[in-house]
Amino acid sequence: MSILKTMYTGVSGITAEGEALGVVGDNISNSNTVGFKGQRAIFADMLGHSVTAGTPTALPGSGVAMSQVEQMFTQGSLSNTGVPTDMALSGDGFFVVGGTVDGVQGQFYTRAGQMKVDGTGNITNLQGMNLQGYKALGGGKFAASMSGLQVNTAALPPALTKNMTITANLDSNQAVPLLPWDPTTPTTTSNFSTSMKVYDSLGTAHDVDVYMVKTAPNSWDYHAVVDGGQVAGGTPGTNVELGSGTLSFTDTGALNSMTVNTAISANFNGATPNQAINIDFGTSIAAGGTGLTGTTQFQSPSSVSNQTQDGYASGDLAGISVDNTGVVKGTYTNGQKLDIGQLGIAKFRSNEGLGRAGQNLWIATRESGDAAIGTAGSGGRGAVTGGALEQSNVDLATQFVDLIAHQRAFSANSKTITTADEMLQEVVNLKR
Repeated sequence: MSILKTMYTGVSGITAEGEALGVVGDNISNSNTVGFKGQRAIFADMLGHSVTAGTPTALPGSGVAMSQVEQMFTQGSLSNTGVPTDMALSGDGFFVVGGTVDGVQGQFYTRAGQMKVDGTGNITNLQGMNLQGYKALGGGKFAASMSGLQVNTAALPPALTKNMTITANLDSNQAVPLLPWDPTTPTTTSNFSTSMKVYDSLGTAHDVDVYMVKTAPNSWDYHAVVDGGQVAGGTPGTNVELGSGTLSFTDTGALNSMTVNTAISANFNGATPNQAINIDFGTSIAAGGTGLTGTTQFQSPSSVSNQTQDGYASGDLAGISVDNTGVVKGTYTNGQKLDIGQLGIAKFRSNEGLGRAGQNLWIATRESGDAAIGTAGSGGRGAVTGGALEQSNVDLATQFVDLIAHQRAFSANSKTITTADEMLQEVVNLKR
C-alpha cells in the first residue's frame, strides 16, 4: 500500500537526519581539537525498483539515506603557542608518526603537531608515538630512509677555533707609528686593534687581540697576541705574539694582497698544542676578488664592522626548534644549533579516502592510496611553522545552521509519518 510506503519513506528521512545530526555533533565536539578536520553528511535518494527494470521515471522514490560521510581537509587557522616543540603544517600533507594504536602497529598520519621530547630523547606526540623523519648525517645532509627522530641529550663537545674573519676599515690618513712594533707595548706601537674570543680544544675561551700597524702608504701589518698567562711557557701580564702578516691596498682602498709572515699557532694551557688559526680579512684582488668585500683602507675612522670565529665551548641541550622546511635543530646553551633531522611529510592521492584512527590520527586506505613521503615545501607539500599549532577547521556558525536545518527536516519527516497514520486511520474507519 502506498500509504505504508509513505510511512517508511518518512522513517528513512528520520534515520538519515538523525545520522547527520551525529556528524554535526562530532564536528561541534571537536571544534577545539588540534588538527581536526570536519566532516559533512552526503545524502542520496533511494528507489524501490531496479534501475535496469525499465520502470517509468515518474514513479516516486523510497526515501533517503546518508550515503557517506565526507572529510573536509580545508586548512585550519594557525595559532602561535611559543612552545618550541609545537609545529603546524600550512598546506597539504601530514606529519608521520610510528607506534601502536588500539593494538595496530605501523605508521599513522596526523595534522596535530603537539610534540614533546621524552626521557630518552625521542621526539613523540602526546600519545608517545615516535615522530618520523630523516636523521641528520652532518654537513647539512640527511639519511635517505626515515626513522624515529631522537635528540642527543648529552653535552655538546667543544670545537676549537680554526678560522677568524675580520671585516674592517683602516684609516688611510693614519701615520706610521714613531716606535717600531713591540708586543709588550702594543697600544703605543700600533694604529688600531680589535679583540676576539677564540676557543681551545677543551672549550676554554681566550682573548686574542689583533693589532694593525701602518708600515708605509697602503701597507699594514697585523699582529695577533695573547696574554702570556694563557699559553704554555708564558708569563701572566706579558703579551705573547701568536702570528703576523702584511696587508697591501690599492690607491682606491681595495685589499690588493695578503701575506702571512708568521702563521698563527697557539699552545694554550692544557689543550691541544700548536693550534693553528687562520685570519681572513676578505678576498684580495690577488686572490681573484674585488678587494672590497672585506677589509678596506678608506679615508674614514678605523672601525670593525663584522668579526666571527668558528669555535665554541661545550653546551647543554636547551631545546629544539623547527624551520619551515621541517629541519629539526637542537639548541644548546653555548648558542650552537645542530641539525637533528628533517621531518618526513606524507602526501596522498586522495586525502578524503584516509581512514580515521582516533587520537587525531589517520591511516592509509585503498581509497587514499599509499603515502608519498617527502620533505616540507616539496612536491606540493605544505610548509612547517614551528611554535604553532593548526586549529580545527570546524566553523561553529555553519555547524549551528546545519543543526537547525537537520532538526527541521527531522521534524518534517515525522509529520510525514503522522499524516500517513491519519490517512490509514481513515481507511480503517471505512468499515464502520
